[in-house]
Amino acid sequence: MTHTYNITGMSCDGCRSKVEKTLNAIDGIQATITLDPPIATITMDKHIPTTQLQQALTAAGNYTIAMNNGVDSHGTTEKPIEKSCCSSNKQQEKSIVILPSNAQGKYYCPMHCEGEKVYDKPGSCPVCGMNLEKVPELSLAKTMYTCPMHPEVIKDGPGSCPICGMDLVPMEPTDSEENKVYNDLVRKMKIAVVCTVPIFIIAMSDMIPNNPLMKIMDTEKWNWVQLVLSLPVVFYACWMFFVRAWKSIITWNLNMFTLIGIGTGVAFLFSLVGLFFPAVFPDEFKTHNGVVSLYFEATTVILTLVLLGQLLEARAHSQTSGAIKELLKLAPTEAVLVRDGKDTVISIHDIKKGDLLRVKPGDKIPVDGKITDGESTIDESMITGEPIPVDKKIGDSISSGTINGNKSFVMIAEKVGSETLLSQIIQMVNTASRSKAPIQKLADKIAKYFVPIVVFVSVITFFVWSQFGPEPAMVYGFINAIAVLIIACPCALGLATPMSVMVGVGKGAQSGVLIKNAEALENMNKVNVLITDKTGTITEGKPSVEKVFSLQNDENELLQNIASLNQYSEHPLAQAVVNFAKAKNVSLIEVKDFEAISGKGVIGTVTNKKVALGNEKLMKQVNVRVSDELENKITAEQKLGKTVSYISVDGIAVGFVSITDAIKATSVEAIKELMRQGVEVIMLTGDNENTAKAVATQLNLSSFKASCLPEDKLKEIKRLQFEGKIVAMAGDGINDAPALAQADIGIAMGTGTDVAIESAKITLVKGDLQGIVKAKNLSHAVMRNIKQNLFFAFFYNVLGIPIAAGVLYPFFGVLLSPMIAALAMSFSSVSVIANALRLRGLKL
Repeated sequence: MTHTYNITGMSCDGCRSKVEKTLNAIDGIQATITLDPPIATITMDKHIPTTQLQQALTAAGNYTIAMNNGVDSHGTTEKPIEKSCCSSNKQQEKSIVILPSNAQGKYYCPMHCEGEKVYDKPGSCPVCGMNLEKVPELSLAKTMYTCPMHPEVIKDGPGSCPICGMDLVPMEPTDSEENKVYNDLVRKMKIAVVCTVPIFIIAMSDMIPNNPLMKIMDTEKWNWVQLVLSLPVVFYACWMFFVRAWKSIITWNLNMFTLIGIGTGVAFLFSLVGLFFPAVFPDEFKTHNGVVSLYFEATTVILTLVLLGQLLEARAHSQTSGAIKELLKLAPTEAVLVRDGKDTVISIHDIKKGDLLRVKPGDKIPVDGKITDGESTIDESMITGEPIPVDKKIGDSISSGTINGNKSFVMIAEKVGSETLLSQIIQMVNTASRSKAPIQKLADKIAKYFVPIVVFVSVITFFVWSQFGPEPAMVYGFINAIAVLIIACPCALGLATPMSVMVGVGKGAQSGVLIKNAEALENMNKVNVLITDKTGTITEGKPSVEKVFSLQNDENELLQNIASLNQYSEHPLAQAVVNFAKAKNVSLIEVKDFEAISGKGVIGTVTNKKVALGNEKLMKQVNVRVSDELENKITAEQKLGKTVSYISVDGIAVGFVSITDAIKATSVEAIKELMRQGVEVIMLTGDNENTAKAVATQLNLSSFKASCLPEDKLKEIKRLQFEGKIVAMAGDGINDAPALAQADIGIAMGTGTDVAIESAKITLVKGDLQGIVKAKNLSHAVMRNIKQNLFFAFFYNVLGIPIAAGVLYPFFGVLLSPMIAALAMSFSSVSVIANALRLRGLKL
C-alpha cells in the first residue's frame, strides 16, 4: 500500500535526505521525499500509524509528518478528484490547512493568513487582526489526584494521603482558555455599556422637549462629562479595535476594523479638538450656544456595538472545540488491570498492548481490543449511532468509549492511545472542524472597497477646499475631510448583522431550531445537498414491533406468550415486544425455566408450553424445523430490512415477530419539500443494504449508501464539496460527528448524542427533519434581512458623503452640519432595528 504525507520542517536538500533516511530505517517502509512540494510518498507492507512515523522524525530533528489531504485517518488513499475546465468555475475553493501534530495547545489564526503558522501565546493575528484560536488538545489529560485536607499532596493515581490517610480525590479542571477570552470580553462589554449609555442620553437630550439636562448643567460642561465617560471605552474596552485597524492598514488587509478604527478615531480626535480648541471651527459647525457639536456619542456607540459582535463571536468560538471535549469525555480515566490473578486499578495512560483488563457491568470500554473471557451486551450507539446493543462473546472486537451491559468480562488491549477508534474519530472531528475557511462577512466585503474610496474622497475634499475654498481654506478643508470620514462610519454598521441574527436565532429557537452562529444562517441559505443519516434522523431511533405473525391465527395468544417470556430479558428487542403487548393491553403471565441464550434468543415454559423466541441459530439449537411457508414469509420481511425473530411452541415453528425502526411521520413530507426547493437528499447509513433500500424507497430517495463508516461519510461530503456543492449533514450519533464538522452546515437531532450536537451548527430540538425546512426558510429570510440592513446602514451615509464633501456649498451655501450627520446615523440605526424586528412575525 502506498500513502502520501505532508512533511514540515525541511529547509534544504540535506533535510530532505535526512528525513528520507530516517523513514527508510523503519522496517517495512520504502520512502521517497521531495522538497518542493514537501511530500513523502511511502510504500509499506502493512499500515504503520502516523504516530510511529512522527516518533522517528522527532528523534531525527524538528520535523513533523501529517496525512495528506487525499488520505483518510486510517491511511487509505482516496481517489483524487479531477477538476475539469468545464467544472472549475463551479467549484467552491476551500482553504484546507493541516496544522502540524505538535501544534496542539498552541494558537492559530482562523483565517489561516499565514498558512499553518502557530503561536505560543493568545492574541490577535498580525495580518488580519482576528482573535487567535487555540488548537484543541486531542488527548485526554491525565487525571491527577489530591488530598482534600492537604492540597499540596498531588499524585498521578488514586490512593491514600501520606499525611492523613484520607482517600485522594480527582483534581477539578481549571477554567478553559476559551472561557477566559469570553469572560474578558464580557467584562469589557459591561464597562463599555455602563459608560456609553449615559453618553448617548446626554448627546440625544436635545431631542427631548424642554431638555431637562440643561437645567442641571450647560452643554459645555456635559461635553466634559462625555469625554470622561468615553475614555474607558476608547482606551480600555475597545482599544483592540484601533490596534486591529492599524494592522489592517499597514498590511493592507482592509476590513471592517479599518473602517471602524478610522471613523471612530477621527470622530474622537475631532471631538477632542472641538472640546479643547473650539475657536478653530467655523460658525457652521457650532450650535446656537457657540459650542462645537461633538462626536463622543458616535465614537462610543459604534465601538460598543462592534464589541457586542465580538462578544457573540467569542461565544461561538468557545464552542468550537466542544465536540472534541464531548468525545474525550467518553474515554474513561481508569481501567482494571488483571495481573497474576489480581485486579488493580490503573490510569488509562498506563495501559499497554497485550494487557488483560477486566470490564465490569456498566463500565466504559477503556481501549480497543477483544474479549478473552466471558460475554456481554455492549451499547455501541455512541460510536455507531445504532440504538440496539450488540451481543459480544469470546473473540469479538470491542471499541473504547462503548458501554458494557450487565455482565463482567476480561479483554485484551490491542489498540491504545491514539490508535483507538475513538481517538481516530476525535482526530477526524478536529481536522474537519479546521479544514474550511470562515465565511467572509458581507460587511467586510463592502468595507474592502468602501474604505479606500472614502479615504480617497476625504483626501480629495481636503485638497479641493484648501486650494479653492474661502478663508480660512485649510480649516474648511480639514473639517470637511473629517466630516466625510465621520458620515462614512455609520452607527448602524455594528447593528446590521447582529440585530438580524439575534432576532432570527430567537425566532428559530421558538420553532425548535437552535442555530449556533451567523455563519450557519448564511450557509444554510446556499445548501443544495442534504446528507442525512437514517437511524434517529429519518427514523425514530428505537426498535418497535411492527407485527406478530402466526400460522395458526392466534396472534394475541402468541403475543402473550412471547411478551411474558421477554419480561425477564433486558435486551432492547425484548423490551420492544413487551411494550407492544402493553400497548395492546395484553396481560403478562408467569414463566418457568427462563433462559437467555447469548446471541440467539430466549426460551422458557409458558402455560406448560415450551416457547422459544430468537434467530435461526436458536431454532437449530432447540431442534425446530421451519416450514417453507414460514421461511418464505420471513425472507420477505428480511428483504424489507426488518429484524425478524422466529417463534416456536413445543418444538414447532408457529410464527415470527417483525421489528422495525419506524420512519418519522414528518420525514416524508420534509424530504419532499426539500427536494421541491432544489435540495438533493442523500441518505448515508451504517445499516445493511436491505434496510437502507427499504427506507430509501419509502422516501423516494434517488441516492443512498449503506454500511457507511464514519470516514466513508466524511469522504462523500468532501467529494461533493469538491464538485462545488454546498453540503448540509443531518445526523445524531458520534459516528456522524466528523461528517457534521466537515459539512458546510452540520445539523444535529436534539434527541441524539451530545457530541453530534456540539459538532453541528444547527440543532433540531425535536429531532424532526421538518426543522431543516424551517432552518432553510429562516436562513433565506435572515440573509435577505441582513442585506436590507446593510443597505439602510450605508444608504444615508453614502448619500451624506457628497454633502459632507461640500458639493452643495457652491450652489446653495450648504455644509453638512453635525446635527444632520447625527440624525443620519440615528435614522439609519432606527431603520435597521425596525427592519430586523420584522423577522419576529416570520412564519416558518
